[in-house]
This record gives sequence, C-alpha cells and structure tokens, in this order.
Amino acid sequence: MSQIAIFNLTFAYEGSYDNIFENVSFQIDTDWKLGFIGRNGRGKTTFLNLLLGRYDYQGTISHSTHFTYFPFVVEDDTLYTLSVIEEVYPEYVYWKLLREFSLLEIDESVLYRPFKTLSNGEQTKVLLATLFLKENNFLLIDEPTNHLDMRGRELVAKYLNSKKGFILVSHDRNFLDGCIDHVLAINKANIEVVQGNFSSWFANKERQDRFELTKNRKFKSEIKRLEKTAKEKQAWSHKIEKTKYATKNSGIKPDRGYVGHKAAKMMKRSKVLETRRQKAVQEKSKLLKNIETAENLKISQLKFHARQLVYLRNVSISYGENTVCQNVSFSIENGDRIALQGKNGSGKSSIIKLICGEKISCSGDVQIGSGLIISYVSQDTSFLSGNLSGFARENDIDESLFKAILRKLDFSREQFDKDICDFSGGQKKKVLIAKSLCEKAHLHIWDEPLNFIDVISRMQIEELLLEFKPTILFVEHDSAFCENIATKMVWL
Repeated sequence: MSQIAIFNLTFAYEGSYDNIFENVSFQIDTDWKLGFIGRNGRGKTTFLNLLLGRYDYQGTISHSTHFTYFPFVVEDDTLYTLSVIEEVYPEYVYWKLLREFSLLEIDESVLYRPFKTLSNGEQTKVLLATLFLKENNFLLIDEPTNHLDMRGRELVAKYLNSKKGFILVSHDRNFLDGCIDHVLAINKANIEVVQGNFSSWFANKERQDRFELTKNRKFKSEIKRLEKTAKEKQAWSHKIEKTKYATKNSGIKPDRGYVGHKAAKMMKRSKVLETRRQKAVQEKSKLLKNIETAENLKISQLKFHARQLVYLRNVSISYGENTVCQNVSFSIENGDRIALQGKNGSGKSSIIKLICGEKISCSGDVQIGSGLIISYVSQDTSFLSGNLSGFARENDIDESLFKAILRKLDFSREQFDKDICDFSGGQKKKVLIAKSLCEKAHLHIWDEPLNFIDVISRMQIEELLLEFKPTILFVEHDSAFCENIATKMVWL
C-alpha cells in the first residue's frame, strides 16, 4: 500500500487561456477502488494523462507505483488474441490468465481467434483481465462500460469489486455502486475525495446543496436587512448631528456634547451593522460554488395521426449467411417508451436501422406508418466536425434553440467557437441529442444515447422524458436509466 500525492497541480492546454486545474491538492491510496466523477469536459481524461506523464504541468505528482491506462491500444487487431495478450504483458502466466477469464466468463477459445473477430465487449473483458495480472500496477480505467451490454456490466462490476488499486471513469450509477469504495469528484470549484460509493456521495452532495441554498437565502435576507438598518442609523446620525448648531423654540441652545455623543453612538452602531453585512457577504460568497445547474430540457413532439406508428412481426435480419436476429415481433404506439434490450451483436442496431428506412435484407412483416417522421441519434460520433453554427445550418435546425439546449447541458459559451472534433466524447453525444431535441418528429429513436454522457446530464434527460412522455425507442445499457424511463422492454 502506498499513496499518490497531488500538490498544487496547475494545468492548461497550450494556447488556452483557461486552466483545467488550478492549485489542486489531494491524496489517494493505491489500495482504493476510486470512481472518478465529473461533468463532461471537466478534465477527467486529462487528469489520467497527467498521471501517465503525457503532459507538462506545474506542481507535483508523487507516487511509487506504475500506471497503466485502459483501454489499451491494440496496434494490430488481426493477431490472435493470445498474441495481443503477449504484446500487452509478455510476463503473463497462462493459468493465472485463465483464472481471470473464468471470473469474467470469457471462453478460452477466444485466445485462438483474431482479436478483431471478438465483440467490443469481449475485447474489453480480455484487456481488463490481462492488465490486472500485472503486479504493482495501478489501473486508470477510462469508461469501460460503453461497449458492454447489461450482463457484461454486471460481470465487470463484480470483477472490479474483487480487485483493488484503480481509478474508474464511468457515468453508470449502478455500475459504480457495484465496484467502488471511494469517490474522486471534479466539482465546479474543487476536487474532493470521499469514502463510499456513488449513491452515498450523491446523497451527501444533495444534502450539502440543500443546506447551502437555505443558508444562501438566509444570508441574502440578512444582508438586505442590515443594509437597510445601517442606512437608517447613518441617516439618523447625520440628522442628530445637525441639531448641534440649531436653536430650539424655547430659545435655549441644545447640549452640543450630548447631541454629538448621541450622533457618534448612532454612527458607531451603523458601522457595526456594516461590518456584520460585509461578514455576511463574505460568508455568502463561500456558498453555492459546487452547485451543479441542470435546467429543465424540453421536447416538442408532433402528434401522429394513428395510434400505431410501427409494427414488426416475425422479422429476421441477415448479413450474408449470418443471421443477427430472428422472429422479432413488437409494435410502437403513441406514448410508448420502449427499451430495446439484448446482448452485443443481437441485432438491436439493425432493427433500429430497418425502422429508420435503411435497406437491410430481412424477412417478415414490417409496417411503418405513412408519413412517419423519425428523429435519430446514432451510436457513432466520429463523423462530427466543424463548428456548431455550421452543424446547425447543415441539419436545418434553429441555431439559437440548438445552442440554448447545449448551454443547459453544461456547454460554456467558449465551447461554441471550437471545432466539434476537439470536444470530449460526452460533449459530442450531447450535440446529437440537442439536434434531436430541435427536430420536429413523431418518433425519436436513440441508439445508446448516454455513452460518455455525465451523470448529471443523464438525470436531466431522464427528467425530460418523464415530464414530456414522448414516443421513443431506445437502446441503452444503463440499467438505472432503463428502469426509470421504459414503459416496455423488448428483448432480442
């Protein structure tokens, strides 16, 4: 057991005027299972790269361990999986590797297949098993769940829970709860390390936010009252001071000493009130720095003329001789929020593409409502490039509304001038979701919309779907999201 100590860490990308981190200090233990939490674009992956020594920075990072980053980049995926493992960790022991495989329910036969023929989920599990074989190794695991189905996430969470010594970046609440014992959170104003899982951290954060909001309201009221009282005391002091040189109706001059003393006392009282006001202002300024704003989103869906929008009966899809799914039957009716579930490779994306009108070889009965307008969010974001204004024009959406939605999804105004290529994975996904929310459609179809998207934004999207109840078909492996949103489940 050793420690990783961060002291006065400051970092900004070359050419940027904004620091990603500024005078950050904290310590973590190499035995801890840390969940790394923060909104998109806050610097989670950047911090992992700083630990790996990939960027120059100010301050110190002291440690006596070896960092390994996941996902490991496989240079030649045509190699057999066993050869890839030898490349990642030449000193591996075969029986230990098989022990790790059994924990992750990986069949030994994958070792003798080309690595590229493995599903994304299988590749994820193979690389995790290999990297955990290394000794004196602290893993930096960056969003491993994006290619895992629900069963895969359960297995990997259980596997990670049996290990120790890693930082895990993930936005899946149930997954985090299943495998971490500490939280490393990048807040708006600081970085904090707390013991517990995601749920305990979030509950504490909500309590702290409520406490600070209540205290902030009290301070605002107190400051307003003190300002008013101080001004009144000051005005009374000046008024009394003027009577020193006045003559009363009786002709007797006032006692200047008494009047002066009374005026001075009133002025002193005014200054005490001003000091209290300034102290209250100072205390108030310490509040609300880490409150995450998540404004309500809106969706305006067109009303379809018929109750049923889509109907599939005994549909089978094949690519050549490979049948990806068969005898699929379900319908989409107005108001349905359908979660399309199944293992990786079970044909979920193929079903979605079929409904969206792509020419796919299939059998069975497929009926799409006449005049049905669909708004589609794809898994892939690699095609995104250019600036946001150009993207809005190309997709014929209202630029002002598009950018307003992105602001609600935690985009800064500075982000609007950058190339989309330079956005984080979560920010790219938010671009596609914001586009979809701008489009007038009868049916929204979202294919793994939450990949890379931070927890706060996930909850925002949940609240949107629960409030406006649009007709939507979606593929998503975040079990908490599916449980909260879906009115129907279709299993492939």
